[in-house]
Amino acid sequence: MVLENIKEVNDIKNIDPREYPELADEIRQFLIEKISKTGGHLGANLGAVELTMALHLFLDLPKDKIIWDVGHQSYTHKILTGRREGFDHLRAFGGLAGFPKTNESECDSFNTGHSSTSISAGLGMVAARDLRGTDETIVSVIGDGSLTGGMAYEALNNASKLDTNFIIVLNDNNMSISENVGGVSKYLNAIRTSDTYMDIKDGIYYKIKDLPSGDKVVDSVRRAKSSLKQLMVPGMFFEDMGLTYLGPIDGHDINAMLKAFKEARKRKKAVIVHVITQKGRGYEPALRHPARFHGTSPFDIETGIPLKSTKAAYTDIFSTVMFKLGARDTRVCAITAAMPDGTGLKRFRNTYPERFFDVGIAEEHAVTFAAGLAAGGFRPIVAIYSSFLQRAYDQILHDVCLQNLPVIFAIDRAGLVGADGETHQGIFDLSFLSSIPNMNIMAPKNKWELSDMLKFALSCDMPFAIRYPRGEAYAGLEEFRAPMEYGKAELLYAEGDICLIAVGSMVETATEVRELLREKGLKCSIVNARFVKPIDEYAIKWASDNHRLVVTMEENVITGGFGQSVRNYMDTLEDKSKLINVALPDDYVEHGSVALLKKELKVDAESICELILDSRPF
Repeated sequence: MVLENIKEVNDIKNIDPREYPELADEIRQFLIEKISKTGGHLGANLGAVELTMALHLFLDLPKDKIIWDVGHQSYTHKILTGRREGFDHLRAFGGLAGFPKTNESECDSFNTGHSSTSISAGLGMVAARDLRGTDETIVSVIGDGSLTGGMAYEALNNASKLDTNFIIVLNDNNMSISENVGGVSKYLNAIRTSDTYMDIKDGIYYKIKDLPSGDKVVDSVRRAKSSLKQLMVPGMFFEDMGLTYLGPIDGHDINAMLKAFKEARKRKKAVIVHVITQKGRGYEPALRHPARFHGTSPFDIETGIPLKSTKAAYTDIFSTVMFKLGARDTRVCAITAAMPDGTGLKRFRNTYPERFFDVGIAEEHAVTFAAGLAAGGFRPIVAIYSSFLQRAYDQILHDVCLQNLPVIFAIDRAGLVGADGETHQGIFDLSFLSSIPNMNIMAPKNKWELSDMLKFALSCDMPFAIRYPRGEAYAGLEEFRAPMEYGKAELLYAEGDICLIAVGSMVETATEVRELLREKGLKCSIVNARFVKPIDEYAIKWASDNHRLVVTMEENVITGGFGQSVRNYMDTLEDKSKLINVALPDDYVEHGSVALLKKELKVDAESICELILDSRPF
């Protein structure tokens, strides 16, 4: 087994080139076997095997640097840097991270997790290299999906001025999470499929070569290759920007990529090496369902079917409600940033395609685009993961809320999301959204309330954010479904002693805490906050007046969150009960299962009960 010879960084350089295909196959089988048990990002990693091998053969790591955009395609890189044994605990608490981590290996040069950042980071490293006067090679790897993000173009514009070497590898598999959309995708597809260019490259050279002095003519043609591309390949966008373009190159041909990388290193400027890869290569289920295998839970290798039976998730509830809202109100539009499947908008897209907009991986544009729709009389609903929405803070503040436009933000994956780690935990949205005037924020306690909140927000002529967690939708407390009223909480239980005021997903936890406290002989009320902004001051005063201890509960960092707003209000009351804020620490949260992370962070029912028992003033 060739893979067994890879124990540490640069061991690949000792492998016989004739064994490269075997090594690539073994890496793919290893990834399929391990990810089928742990879950993780499969499709992109299967597509980037030979590309990663070529980069490791070309570079001298860790002296040279690779910056992976997003980083979800770095599994082969981890294998080739001696971390193969860690895959048994991939994305588990305390185990191998699913993204590059500088504290995990010196071969991981930059922490990533979000899209369109690698060129900017690479440019900074190039500047640092030149300021130090060192000679390491800097390579940024970016996918074609990430080129739908505006930050990549800001960096490319900056890179066009370079008079020093910088290599940008464009890993083009025609996919991000879902199929790519927009002009960039069409442009790259034109390069991939240009018959005219391929005919020149593969046909005319060889015909000329057969003529007298043909070798000299061929050499001249090759030297004029960039000119031929300029004439024959549609647009030549990168060359027009002042960047050197090499490609397209077969991203599964190691020798071809090595030649291109060596050529790129000779240039004292920014060079784009365009490689074509196949997402999901080597595993038929991943080829047939690339979106499903972008990030997958554990699955059966033979069929590709997830091992766990999937119950309705909040995303599924949102999908159903959106479909119904689209039928009832022709003003309703849906917007996603390259994630129609992940956000649950696929059904809406298929049924109301004229009112569905996938803007690519461009959250900032998505928000201002929604503001324009709202200004034009429509009711846009923007579905974005919590950790991605923070990229559009300025647009929410300036373009939506400043004008008080009726844009609804459906914030999926809010709170702890688990295995994807620090870059993906949705634990800051309550804080950064609460700071914005005119923003209204709600969080549902269960699946029925998510439906009610979407309908309520649509009935109001103002900005709304509705945040809900990843995973199975809570089906408890069905009997509590008080009509939605603006800024009003919902009283679930009124008993005395202690009052739990819980936000969204923490209402379920509050019911567990209540049962534990009742076993200790304590009476416990529960208020479902519903609104994080504006807070229900009447409900908070009632809680303070009628209980000796008030406990706020939220799955958000403590600073700027719901609990802090409650504390600020209670500080204005003359007679008030003791207050405890249960929230997440002001820190980044590593990867691990949600249940384990809640226990570690002391926001699970047992930890909260213990805190209350230790802190109660009676």
